Amino acid sequence: MQAVAEPASAPSPELREELARASRSLEQSSPQDIIAWAAERFGSRLTMATAFGPEGCLIIHWLATVAPRTHVFNLETGYQFRETLELRDRIAKRYGIEVALETPETTVAEYEAMHGGPIYRTAPDQCCGDRKIAVIRRVLVNFDAWMSGIRRDQSTDRAASPIVGWDHKFGVVKISPLANWTKAKVWDAIVRENVPYNPLHDRGYVSIGCAPCTRAITADEDERAGRWSGTAKTECGLHARG
Repeated sequence: MQAVAEPASAPSPELREELARASRSLEQSSPQDIIAWAAERFGSRLTMATAFGPEGCLIIHWLATVAPRTHVFNLETGYQFRETLELRDRIAKRYGIEVALETPETTVAEYEAMHGGPIYRTAPDQCCGDRKIAVIRRVLVNFDAWMSGIRRDQSTDRAASPIVGWDHKFGVVKISPLANWTKAKVWDAIVRENVPYNPLHDRGYVSIGCAPCTRAITADEDERAGRWSGTAKTECGLHARG
């Protein structure tokens, strides 16, 4: 496959069938085998995006053995928690994988000056669009496939995620090695294999994004209730359907 300047509306029928076949065959495979398949199929045209959630840290843990040369990046909006960026350093020290920080064209100060203040308070969708979606489009134009740590049980937007599929929004193949895993299974693996994780998880932060739009949750709340709390927003747009 060749990289394209703009997201494609749909894959070719041949590619669509290949991806569907691969997704079916990998449904019962281990994440390590899924990662190995992706690395073999796409080589240097494969990348991984991570917000340093437990799933992403676990995938990096496996990447270090299975495909350590895979390009891994983080969308550094300028609003991330200090603990998140410190985790990046811990991962680099542990695995020798230095996650690239991909940033918007403007700093936080410049961005807020342009909009008369923190736009995440008044137009969070625009903030995510400007500081995440625009950046990942810029990155993914250089690749044919990307991996993410999403799970089907995280939200309704993610419930139908295939192991391998076509990402219509970004015009590349999307691979989700942990799509059919549960939160409990992820944490069992993290504890068992001593994988570094964000210490904010120990303080009630289950799903961690930008600091201004993330809060700790209680035991009876939904896993993503701490994201954009008090609004109907549940996704930044990276994994939303459509």
